[in-house]
Amino acid sequence: MGFWDALLGRSRPVRPDLDQLFALPSAAITLQAAVGITPTGAGSVCFAAIEGGAFEQVRREAGALLEADTERGDAPVEFSRDTYGYTWLLSRRPPDSLPALVSDLHAVNTALQDAGFGPHLLCSLVAFRTVGRRPLALVYLYKRGTFYPFAPLPGDTRDNPLELQVKAVLKDDLRIERDLSRWFPLWGAPGL
Repeated sequence: MGFWDALLGRSRPVRPDLDQLFALPSAAITLQAAVGITPTGAGSVCFAAIEGGAFEQVRREAGALLEADTERGDAPVEFSRDTYGYTWLLSRRPPDSLPALVSDLHAVNTALQDAGFGPHLLCSLVAFRTVGRRPLALVYLYKRGTFYPFAPLPGDTRDNPLELQVKAVLKDDLRIERDLSRWFPLWGAPGL
C-alpha cells in the first residue's frame, strides 16, 4: 500500500484464505454429532462475472476440470446467473463425499484467483439438511475469511435460532463471522 492509499483510506483487497474451506469436513462431523445435520453433497461458488475472453476461458477450464472427474458420475457441473447478475457454479457429489466436494470448490476458487479474478470471488456454500429435512448452508465469505450459517425458511425468512445454534456448535471448528450484519441471505442459491 502506498502513501496516498494510506492517507486517503484506501486499501488493497484482502487475498482470500481458500484453505479455510478444508475445515468443512471436520465441521460437518461436529454438526452431525451435535445436532444431526448432514451434508447433501451440493456446493456452490459465487462470483461477480466479468465480460471478456480471459474470464470466459477460466470459467470453461474450471467447469472442464470438475466435469472430467470420473467419480462424479452423471451429476454435471452447472453454471447459472442469479437475479443480481452474479454467476454461480454448482457442484454435486454423493453426500458422503464432502472432502471431494470441498476440493472441487477449492479448485474452482484457486483457478479464478490464480487468473487474477480473486477480487470477484464472493462466497462459497456447502449445503446441509437438518433432521427435519430443512436446508442449511455453511457460507464462506472470501473477503472476510469467515463462515456463517444460513438457514432459509419458506417465504424468504430465516431460521435465526438454528443459525445461532450452528454458530455455537461450530465455534471451535470454523472461523465464524462475528458481525451478524454480514450474514447475508442467499435466497435461491444453487444447491440449497
